[in-house]
Amino acid sequence: MLADAIDLARDAVRAIADEAAVGEHHGVVPEGEWAASHRFAASLPGYRGWEWNVVVAACPGAATATVSELALLPGADALLAPEWVPWEDRIESGDLMPGDLLPPKHHDERLVPGYIETGDPAVDEAAAEIGFGRPQVMSLEGRLAAAERWTEGDFGPHAAMAAAAPGTCGTCGFYLPLAGSLRASFGVCGNELSADGHVVHARFGCGAHSDTELPSGAGSPQYDPYDDGVVEVMDTSRQHGQ
Repeated sequence: MLADAIDLARDAVRAIADEAAVGEHHGVVPEGEWAASHRFAASLPGYRGWEWNVVVAACPGAATATVSELALLPGADALLAPEWVPWEDRIESGDLMPGDLLPPKHHDERLVPGYIETGDPAVDEAAAEIGFGRPQVMSLEGRLAAAERWTEGDFGPHAAMAAAAPGTCGTCGFYLPLAGSLRASFGVCGNELSADGHVVHARFGCGAHSDTELPSGAGSPQYDPYDDGVVEVMDTSRQHGQ
């Protein structure tokens, strides 16, 4: 009786949707001993592969089936929206524009209250001496995450520029070391013709190192210099009888 209730299920869908929105019958699936689900193709714009799912039920001894529930559900080949990503997780570096406000996440693991020890000896010592500080400072997790980004970024030790550099930033006169626990590995480039203003790894490098020297000698470094003073000039007109 439940399997034969196709028309009953179809009429239930037609009661809430246009007749054209109900497509062919895709079959029936048992839902326990006293219920079954009838599936119909959903002919709706934007719902490719979706199905009307109508559950019919009948109690023991019933002469007819009744509609229990109805839902529009995605089928095996349904067109679905991508998984929703919270706004705070969609923001990427470079998205912040002038005038935008971007507060940190609630309970941001990258920050700790300023009156709690941060694990950075330089910061903790300075805060203790002054007696006050910023409301929040970067936590150990926040500093480690920043160090990982900078190490793997365009100004890290593995960058193509660093591989071809004559020297490293840690030995460059334009290198301005950071304070605190990041000082050992990171600084800011002060050379306006290079990575000016960017945080660079101490093992990053470029061709504008302060100790860079041009090849010595005159002319091209790949070829011998040309001196026209050693060329013998000859009058060819007399040799040809002119």
